[in-house]
Parts: sequence; C-alpha cells; structure tokens
Amino acid sequence: MIELGSAALTLTDVLRVARAPAGSGAQARLSREARSRMSESRAVVERAVRDQGVVYGVTTGFGELKDRHIPEDQVRALQINLLRSHSAGVGAAAPRDVVRAMLLLRAASLAQGYSGCRPEVVEMLLALIESDVTPIVPLEGSVGASGDLAPLAHLGSVLIGEGEAWLADRRMPAALALRGAGLQPLELEAKEGLALINGTQLSTALGALALADGWRVWEAGVAAAALSTEVLMGSLAPAREDVQGLRPYRGAFETARRLRAYSEGSALVESHRNCDRVQDAYSLRCVAPVMGASWDALTHIERQLAIEFNSVNDNPLVFAASGEVISAGLFHAQPVALVADYLKIAVAEIASMSERRIDRLLDPRVSGLPAVLAQSPGLESGYMLAQYTAAALVSENKVLCHPASVDSIPTGTGIEDHVSMAPIAGRHAIKVVENASRVVALELLCACRALEFRRPLMAGAGCERLYGMVRRRAGAPEGDRPLSAPCEAVAKWVVSGELDALIREVLES
Repeated sequence: MIELGSAALTLTDVLRVARAPAGSGAQARLSREARSRMSESRAVVERAVRDQGVVYGVTTGFGELKDRHIPEDQVRALQINLLRSHSAGVGAAAPRDVVRAMLLLRAASLAQGYSGCRPEVVEMLLALIESDVTPIVPLEGSVGASGDLAPLAHLGSVLIGEGEAWLADRRMPAALALRGAGLQPLELEAKEGLALINGTQLSTALGALALADGWRVWEAGVAAAALSTEVLMGSLAPAREDVQGLRPYRGAFETARRLRAYSEGSALVESHRNCDRVQDAYSLRCVAPVMGASWDALTHIERQLAIEFNSVNDNPLVFAASGEVISAGLFHAQPVALVADYLKIAVAEIASMSERRIDRLLDPRVSGLPAVLAQSPGLESGYMLAQYTAAALVSENKVLCHPASVDSIPTGTGIEDHVSMAPIAGRHAIKVVENASRVVALELLCACRALEFRRPLMAGAGCERLYGMVRRRAGAPEGDRPLSAPCEAVAKWVVSGELDALIREVLES
C-alpha cells in the first residue's frame, strides 16, 4: 500500500497503480501526516473566503477574469463552472493506465498540503482508483502551461458526477459509474476545482509510462544486440571492461556488462576467435557507447520525473504556517516537456541501431547466412520485409522526435505567454517507444532465425535462453509466413517486463 504524503513516489509505484489488473482494489491511501497538512492549509482558504480577501481562483475569476470579485455565496458555483468550462479536450480518450497514473499523481501533489483543498478530494481520487472508475480524458487540448487544464478538468468532472467514465470495462455517464461503484459525487468547496486542474499530471503520466516501457525496450535492445553480434560472428572485444574503462560512462559500462553476460560460454564466439576480420560495423562495434548513452539519458529522465511525482504543481500555493497565498508558476510543465523530448531521442536511437543490424542479418554479403534468412532464397522471400517495416518505423520516429518543447503559442489573452507543449512530447514519446519495441522485436525474430542457421554451434547461455523465450512466443518458421503477428507478439513481450527475470539471472550468473 502506497502512503501518499509520507514517502516519495517512485516510477515503480506509478507503474504498479497505473497497470494494476481490474478489480485489484486499493493501491494507495492518504497518510495521517498528509491529512494534517491538508487540513492546516484548508483553514487558510476558509479564512480567506470568510474575510473576502483577494485570492486568485478563490474569491476571483480565472485567467482573463482574474479581476472579477466572486461573492462568498458563489464560490462553490465558481468551482463547478471551472470544471465545466475547462472540459474542452478533444480526440481519442487516454488509455486506462494513463488516467490511473493521472489520478495517483494528482492525489500525490494535493497531499503535499499546499493546495488548500480538503483531504476528501484526495480520498475521492484514490477511491476512483480503488473502485476501477476511470474518467474519460481526451488526449488533446493541453499546452502544458497552466497545468494540463482541459485533461484534468475532464478527470475532475467525474468526481462531481459529470462527464463520462469507465466502470471496469463499461463506458457510461460519470454519475452512473459512481453509483455503480458505491460512491457519492463530491461537493466541491472553494479552491478545490482549481486545485484539481492546475497540474502536470497528463504530461507526467504519459512521460512516466513511456519511460517505463522505454527501459524495457532498452533491455531488449541490448539483448537483441548481443544475439545479433554472435550470429553475425562479430567481436565482443569492444565490450571488454578495460576497453570501456577508457571512456567511463556509466551507461556504456552497463551495456557492455550485459553484452558479455549474454554471450558467456558461447561456442559461436569461440568458432571465429582467430579470424582475419579487423573490425565490425558500428551497429556491432559501438553498441556500448550508443546504447550506453541511451541508458544515461533514461536514468536522467527517471530522476527528473521522480522530482515531478513528488512536487506541488498547483496555483495559487497555500502556506499554512504563514497564512500566505502565493501565485507562482509551478504548474508549468517545461521540465516534463524537455525530458519527454529527450526520452524520444534516447529510445529512437535504440531502434535506429536495431534496424541496421536487421539489414546486416539479411544481407548475405556481410552475414555469411542465406539471403534474407530464407531456407530457399528466391522461392522464398524470408525476412526481407522485416527491414522494410523497421525502416518505416525508424523513419516515423525521426519525425516524432522533433522537439515539442521548442514550440510555444501564447494562451489566456497573453497572460500565459510561454507554454511547454509537454503533452505533445509525451504522446509522441509513447508512440516512439511503441515503434521501437516493434523494431527490436523484428531484430529478435531475425537473430533467432540466424541462430538456427548457425547450428549446431551454440550461442552464449544467456542468448540461448533469450532464443527460447522468443520462440515460445513465435515458433520457428517452416517456409515463408506473415511476420505481422509474430512481430506484435514479441513486441508485447518486450514491454511486458517478462524479460526482467532473465536479465537478473544473466547478470548474476
């Protein structure tokens, strides 16, 4: 059980809640310390309402209407109107895991106790997670500046029984979903509608889930590189620890360590130890520095997102100790936008290297293997189209990797005159990771087929186990066959986390 407000949220926590099986029940709760902090900050807001002080979004309108005074008897209507008017998202609904991550992350931010809302708001967010009520949140319509306003407004509307939601796997009006889950709509008080929508939670959820899958694509990409290096009779000398020590990037060390571990005890490596090849192509020889750079990038991205998981990104901020209410800009998603763009580049490079190895596996002039890995080249086209598909995916990634964070269109009649476009970067990161998972899956299929042509020689113990895991999901072909289904099956396996156990065992052996 995750206790919000008492311990830092991690990527593992977010992933566990976001992708929990339906009906798995409570995943997080509000800690006693957080409840106390929230109550103290709430008292500041209630005093401001009672005294009719000027507090943005509490006793005033929003954005362009910030100078309009709101009487005490209308502050509740103000919060409801805010959710309704800001529910302007368009496009496809966010996947279940993205919305569940949003619910957890918004609850975690409010639980810090600087938003001036009641503990009941956080408890309602967590109740939606526990009851498997998933708000319908359109993916498009946020520029990632004053928070992800439109997406969070759609999410927040479900708390008051408006909008739409999934109850388990059934889509319905939010009021019916709450009733079906045994929940009562929340009656918002002053500041609470604003507290629900001022945050980076769509951007951060997209980035977090893309990162989690990106790590798995990285691990699978290194495993595929190890197997491809073996079947292409490449040298593993560049992966030696003393070689990498001359340029000691941590990611390169981690990559090289895996390459050595997967190929430990390889008869394939031994079979050409004294060959006359001087050096390999970069897609084999430079796996450690290139994939290592992606490891370093992913590590940095995870560190940055962890800060966002555990931060306050609301406006205005309520300081209980001093009674101050400060308007600031902690909702600006530029830190998330930059790392989401960086994530795209880091993962795209995994696919780029993988596609080049696929090309070498299919080219008999450099592989020494049957052309296009066909049993009867000419009569059969073998894996020829694997490279075409990989090339298309890699090329699409190049377009998606254009940094969204360098763009800005002012909103809010010029008040919000710089925006982050973080949700766009996050959506593109999800797609880049999906594309890369398929490219790596195609390389694994090709490398496994190549290993079959190298028999009776055996690869390293780790590579042989990798081969077995792939073949359990995509059996060895007999002649030509469609590659679509095997590619999809292996790509899903790549991001499933099932490779984690093999990685641990290989590295510990």
